[in-house]
Amino acid sequence: MFERDKEGRAVLGGAPLDPILDEVGTPAYVYDLDAIRREARELGEGFGEARHLVAYAVKANSAGPILRALAAEGCGADVVSGAELALALASGIAVDDIVYSGVAKRDEEIDLALSSGEKGILAIQAESVEEIPRIEARARAKGKRARVSLRINPGIEAETHAYIATGHDEAKFGIPKAELERAIDALRAAPNVDLVGLSSHVGSQLTSTDAYVTAAQMLLPLATVCEAALERGLSFIDFGGGFGIDYGPGCPVRPRDFAARITELCRTARRDDLRIVVEPGRSMVASHGVLCASVIMEKRAQPGDQVREWLMVDAGMNDLLRPALYQAFHRIEPLETLPPPLGEGRVMRVVGPVCESSDDFGNHAMPLAPVRRVVIRDAGAYGFTMASEYNGRALPTEVFLERGRVAQTIVPRSPAQWVAERLGRS
Repeated sequence: MFERDKEGRAVLGGAPLDPILDEVGTPAYVYDLDAIRREARELGEGFGEARHLVAYAVKANSAGPILRALAAEGCGADVVSGAELALALASGIAVDDIVYSGVAKRDEEIDLALSSGEKGILAIQAESVEEIPRIEARARAKGKRARVSLRINPGIEAETHAYIATGHDEAKFGIPKAELERAIDALRAAPNVDLVGLSSHVGSQLTSTDAYVTAAQMLLPLATVCEAALERGLSFIDFGGGFGIDYGPGCPVRPRDFAARITELCRTARRDDLRIVVEPGRSMVASHGVLCASVIMEKRAQPGDQVREWLMVDAGMNDLLRPALYQAFHRIEPLETLPPPLGEGRVMRVVGPVCESSDDFGNHAMPLAPVRRVVIRDAGAYGFTMASEYNGRALPTEVFLERGRVAQTIVPRSPAQWVAERLGRS
């Protein structure tokens, strides 16, 4: 985890960050694999003795070292593309522990899900009634049986950013609860499709269990409805992910609290026969990754009565898109020393080099002395996976720590390679 040593220097996973950056340069993501493993164990403990599967949402951070670490802890995967599915399998995640979500799966992606292992993956999550005959057609063409779960849209407004709220009536995700009977009719007309589960997902960065529990209370009775209508039992219910983290203002619940609540719900409903599946992403990795940047220069202007100061760094919105996309706020601190106490130092607007006004990380307290490097905290989720080469900027380096040491480094292609590609040259 991120902390400060006795001298106030930034440390992640027991490793001082400055010497690492001297070696690899900036911008660079650095991750604590040991802490990510601990997250998986703590979440698992929240289920007690209940049968469960932690299907890590690969979209949060698709780095191979992270997937391998979670696979070693017994985690499965929630994937949203054929490439993510291939990556999960190559990282050692069991084929029977993978669910495939997404509203617009291509035929070849459905084929990959059907052809992986002897029976295909655990479930293809159908997100619309119209998707069921498509899965049936691919299963028939491949001579396979498709294991499918229905993703039900619970019609719940979660208290989160509009871009990451997925369970309301206007969302593109899931089958509206009112259309369940139509979905059941489609399943009856699909002889090569077996319904094995139900799922839902209300949104991301949830800092209360309320909406999550409400969706779970809706989903459990629907499992009984489906079983009676199709005259077959289900094997699991997937309650989704969305567990929030503390980005600074606090987060009163931990992922294990979500696990404990839904485990108790299943026990009360006497559905201990169903395997509980959850799809955490952010909560597994966000707090255990940082984005480090070097200061390029300072800028000071006083067009009127107010003085404005900018700290211009070499990491931009192409490296960490969340502030520009979601208006997310990440704590930014000087790397070499503690940030100044409240009311001391100076407030500076931290911005990147990208030629967009939205390349802006907000106001942060900085010391009066010049700052050489900064650390952007809680950047382990939806950071590198959303990164781009906009403005011809190379992707950031990724560094993975174990036992206080660098275990692996992934270096991006160089700007020269990018130029060659844009010119159509290999």
